[in-house]
Amino acid sequence: MNELKEKLILILYECNKHKKMIVNSHKKLENYLPLGVEQYHKFSDDQIGYIDQFLFRFSKLQDSMGEKLFPTMLFLLGEDFSRKPFIDVLNRLEKMELLYKDRWMSLRQIRNDVAHEYSFNTEELVHSLNDILNIKSELLSIYDRFYSYCFEKFDFVKESEVLK
Repeated sequence: MNELKEKLILILYECNKHKKMIVNSHKKLENYLPLGVEQYHKFSDDQIGYIDQFLFRFSKLQDSMGEKLFPTMLFLLGEDFSRKPFIDVLNRLEKMELLYKDRWMSLRQIRNDVAHEYSFNTEELVHSLNDILNIKSELLSIYDRFYSYCFEKFDFVKESEVLK
């Protein structure tokens, strides 16, 4: 059990790092929002780097939550979803009022749209980038809800030196 507790602490630590970098890169871009096609073509390498960093960290946070945080947290609560489809995990989390499964899937789709369009059609890319930049706060809000839930449910999270 201690191994699983440590795992959750490390997952939360990782997610906190992704969150911090999402916020930082978004701050560097917020004066240019919403993005335009002409503006995008004029961006410096540094500005493109902030977009890349934002997209990478957004994807990593969403993946870390879906692949690591959700199942680990549920397992610590005595629920084993390791052999069940991901939709069952989402259904359970929705019943716990931690997220709306349809909204989570929508966030995932928006993120996937950017990944597929990145570097092809600039107009579609800029549109998708604006979409994902606009949903940043929603993903972070979902993560914050999970973090708060873990903080309240598990004393070892409250007591963790790693998360301070």
